[in-house]
Amino acid sequence: MKKILFATTALVASTGFAAAQEMAVSGFAEMGIFGGDDIDTQFHTDVDVTFTGVGETDGGLTFGFDVDLDEEIGDNNAVTGGPESGATRDDSDDGGATIFVSGAFGTLTMGDTDGALDWALTEAIIGSSLRDDHEHAGYNGNAGLDGIYDGQVARYDYAFGDFAFAASAEVPDDEDLGDPVLGLGARYAGDFSGIGFSAGLGYQTVENDFDDADIWGVSLAGEFYEGFEAIVNYSTLDSSVLDGDVDHTGLALGYTAGAITVAANWGQFDFEDDTEASGWGLVANYDLGGGAELQAGYGNSEFDGFGVADDDDFSTYSFGIAMAF
Repeated sequence: MKKILFATTALVASTGFAAAQEMAVSGFAEMGIFGGDDIDTQFHTDVDVTFTGVGETDGGLTFGFDVDLDEEIGDNNAVTGGPESGATRDDSDDGGATIFVSGAFGTLTMGDTDGALDWALTEAIIGSSLRDDHEHAGYNGNAGLDGIYDGQVARYDYAFGDFAFAASAEVPDDEDLGDPVLGLGARYAGDFSGIGFSAGLGYQTVENDFDDADIWGVSLAGEFYEGFEAIVNYSTLDSSVLDGDVDHTGLALGYTAGAITVAANWGQFDFEDDTEASGWGLVANYDLGGGAELQAGYGNSEFDGFGVADDDDFSTYSFGIAMAF
């Protein structure tokens, strides 16, 4: 992704140390069409801009921030009557902003960032599509218990060799709500005889006035010979609100040859009362070079045992060009 530099080195005299500082802007734009069951085929446009600031102290301490303007401003293609439109601002506090400090001790990140479980696990999805139409009712983004309160997460992570671990917390903005969301995660990434392999394990828990819940999950991913890739993801959530366990299983397979990537994914949520939400997705990407890529995506969602929701099985699709800057 290309970045435009706004500043290079600066001397911060008021703090008593010199700091190498850099500001950059990156982003992407999308244009195409989308549609699906009960969705008329229509145009899609979206622009996302991220500002990044990075600095380093004389002692080697790195610090910085990211601000995602797509999170701050909204979506050009929000559903009519929905919470967002092209010029609607997100009301969440510091939505899309993260701040970090990093050194030999590890990295501390705060803001709109992932909890330890999401940080550790690999999502069972490969490739890209406009509006993420290859996602579906059985897709799990590994958010775990993130966002139960105001979405402001503090995460500490530390890496040594091929291993890394993390701990996270999300505190309530009102002490009467209950305890913080606490999380732990670990991951490993290595190479065996030319086969890239990674594994992740995560856990989060919370106890408050409206839920007593914990979730754990594991993921395995491999990049094999000749451009093949596979991801397996499993998690189980125990929640007093849902009155039982919710198990999720996800699988993704992909193949890349030159500029072409094709992939498929499947996922399913199994609830304690024997209801199910599942789906599958397809994606095809063609890299045009220079940051531009043709993207096509399709997703199909199915519901079983939800009563009236059984009639809500649906599919979505999109096709267009994504441009990274």
